[in-house]
Amino acid sequence: MQIPFYPDQASTLAPRMDALFFFETAVLVFFTALIFLLMIIFAIKYRRRSKDEIPAQIHGDLRWELAWTVIPILIVIVCFVWGAQIFVTEARPPSDAVHIYVVGKQWMWKIQHPEGAREIDMLHIPVGVPIELILTSQDVIHDFAVPAFRVKMDVLPDRYTTIWFTATRTGRYPFYCDQYCGTFHSHMRGYAVVMSDRDYETWLSGEIRETESMAAAGAQLYQSYGCITCHGTGKAPPYVGLYMSKVKLTTGQVVIADDAYIREHILDPSAQIVAGYKPIMPTFQGQISEEQILDIVAYIKSLATTPGPTGVPVQPATATKAK
Repeated sequence: MQIPFYPDQASTLAPRMDALFFFETAVLVFFTALIFLLMIIFAIKYRRRSKDEIPAQIHGDLRWELAWTVIPILIVIVCFVWGAQIFVTEARPPSDAVHIYVVGKQWMWKIQHPEGAREIDMLHIPVGVPIELILTSQDVIHDFAVPAFRVKMDVLPDRYTTIWFTATRTGRYPFYCDQYCGTFHSHMRGYAVVMSDRDYETWLSGEIRETESMAAAGAQLYQSYGCITCHGTGKAPPYVGLYMSKVKLTTGQVVIADDAYIREHILDPSAQIVAGYKPIMPTFQGQISEEQILDIVAYIKSLATTPGPTGVPVQPATATKAK
């Protein structure tokens, strides 16, 4: 049953989060009513009936003191464990989740699909498929929130944040910026359009007919910015099999080559020097847009695990222009 003035439940996470919310609300209502009821009863029962009355002294009861100490502790532990389970689930997207990139900008949301489809203030997704949004901001702090999916996340400049969800119902569900970001903050909103698999494939095919995939665009940037002269030739770390691999730095530290790692190496390559290589890469800060960085990241993600005969990365099939 739909509760008036309450968001739809349109994701796998929504019922679990709502169950915890309603449980905590019920606990608060129960104890608030109990406390006020006892206050009224005690005020009447133990009122002073005459000016000379001396009430009997009460020295306490260990059983009651243990009860009102242990019971709240147990309730709080239940809420903590329940909430922690939801938090862990929300923080760990499935390995087969589809990556969609979101860039916040005053005052719009720019959304890009791996296949190349681009949207403004609209997010088309298939029903029943895990979706991971990789978010960043081009200017100030924003916040991407979809109430029907029960997800929200701060969108920060110079940093990637992620949220994931699996939509369970087709339809249009509004999303908002939940962080005040300037004069037209209230205009920074859009719709998540959840479609059946067939409808989504039809929509996606129409959107990418004259476009190219993010990986293909990244491959072109790889060539045009001269990355090919160093990466994969021995002068700089190869891109082949780089994504999510363990990378040892000159400091001895071992880091994971995720989206944030690749972004940092494009904009500030001297921040983390890979062991065995010299810091010869120039910075591309101010020369490359957030969308282009995401294209390069998508290209690196899609690379084959073995180099071609020239020692440079092989352009994968997913990086070809969509037909």
